[in-house]
Order: sequence, then C-alpha cells, then structure tokens
Amino acid sequence: MRLTKFTDLALRAVMRLAVIAQDESVTTREVAESMDVPYAHMAKVVTRLQHLGVVEARRGRGGGLALTELGRRSSVGWLTRTLEGEEEVVACEGDPPCPLRTACRLRGALREAQEAFYRVLDPLTVAELVASPTGPLLLSLTPRPSP
Repeated sequence: MRLTKFTDLALRAVMRLAVIAQDESVTTREVAESMDVPYAHMAKVVTRLQHLGVVEARRGRGGGLALTELGRRSSVGWLTRTLEGEEEVVACEGDPPCPLRTACRLRGALREAQEAFYRVLDPLTVAELVASPTGPLLLSLTPRPSP
C-alpha cells in the first residue's frame, strides 16, 4: 500500500510539531521549509489537521502551530486511516467495473492486507514516533533559506 502525498506530509508535519517545546512556536511556512515542501501544500495539510483537532494554530504575534494533546497521543493508525479515507486498494467498481469483481479473491485479500497495514500502525502513537533517534533529527531541521 502506498500513502498519498497528503498523508505523508501530514505525518511528517505532526512529527515535526511533536518535538517543539511547549513555549516555542513554529509557523506553517517554517514547517514547509524544513520539510522541503511547497507552502501551499503544507497549508492545506495544517488546515485538515486543525479540523481533526490534532493541530492548533494561533494567529498574530507570538502565534504559530502547536500539536494538541490529542495529536500527541493519537494512534498513527487512526491518523493514517482518517487522512487516507476508507478507499479500497483497488477500484473494482470503477468505470468500467472490473469484469472479475463477482468472483475475484484478490479484492478480499487486498482489503485484508490493508487492514493488516493499519493494525501495525494502530498501537504506535505520534509521541512514540519522535523518540530518539527521530526526535533529535527533527529538531536539527531548520528552514532552508529562500533563494
């Protein structure tokens, strides 16, 4: 299974925010630059994470992004499922529908594999993702200077 780029960016953003001290703040632009992704993409990701209650954004002077307590203790499986949606790995009912769909065993096997993928991620929390050596590496990422 391959994650969408959106989910990949969201997981990386959450990890980046998880290592920031409570009294520090970071902007969406700084997160985007440290992850070497376009600001517009990261802004969409941050908006979705806000809607999920995983990230809090404060405006104005002293504002910035913060990971909420829900975000810190969230299951990576839950977060990934939520961001990816309930789509199946294959589109058997697509246009045109697969002629094998009524007697195919592949669809069920792929669904089972997808659930196994999520089951492996379910017990892992965002806080656990940033344990050493990942956390210190994330802290060392600094925004790249603009050309």
